[in-house]
Amino acid sequence: MTMTITTVHDFRRAMRNGPYAWPGGYPLFFITSDGGALSFKAAKANRRAILEAIRDRDSSGWRTVAFDVNWEDNSLYCDHTSERIESAYAEDDDEAEASATA
Repeated sequence: MTMTITTVHDFRRAMRNGPYAWPGGYPLFFITSDGGALSFKAAKANRRAILEAIRDRDSSGWRTVAFDVNWEDNSLYCDHTSERIESAYAEDDDEAEASATA
């Protein structure tokens, strides 16, 4: 499901897609030009900086270059908010432990 982002139009299309892939409902995240990960929520909150970075092709850390599914990385965190980015198949260790003790 990887979508390459090279233009402002590409980014806007990714934002219109929403935070989950369809079909399947898999969680999506953005990849920046410097290899960072941005949650959909962080990208939405900082869309103006991202749009400017894409337009100017700068390397400030805001230029997104792809939109992808987080399939199994339960330790993927947003580089802007430090919040965990949900994965499609991997459970967080705390969630797994809670399920096992319930």
